Amino acid sequence: MAENQINNIDEKILAILRDDSRKSFVEIADSIGMSESAVRRRVKNLQDSGVIKKFTVELGPSNKTSAITLISVSSVADTSKVSAELQNLKGVETIYEITGQYDIATIIAAPTILEINSYIDEIRKIEGVSDTNTVIILRTLGNSI
Repeated sequence: MAENQINNIDEKILAILRDDSRKSFVEIADSIGMSESAVRRRVKNLQDSGVIKKFTVELGPSNKTSAITLISVSSVADTSKVSAELQNLKGVETIYEITGQYDIATIIAAPTILEINSYIDEIRKIEGVSDTNTVIILRTLGNSI
């Protein structure tokens, strides 16, 4: 299913799932006036075509502490290799290669600040990392990017 083959009904199903991916096929079907089997088939087609990559769980803010860690990479090191190493570390949720004073920004999450601190220690051990600057996220407003 190419992007241009997603029709209005598929868009409605996707909007419902974006809002709450736990909605049952019966609930979705009731809200858009279709049968449960038709909704199930459309969701399967959206998954098979790659439009829906995965269903996920988003933890509420009370279940974790998050931080943004800015990372400087040594001028003789390969930033993409450092980013690849970061992907293997526990707690690293998102990695951005950026411009400016720092080369990489990461979002780190853990149940406690103590654990975040241990994750930052692991980041500092990566070959090529020359400096880090971490800020704890106090509150998140609006939707994520």
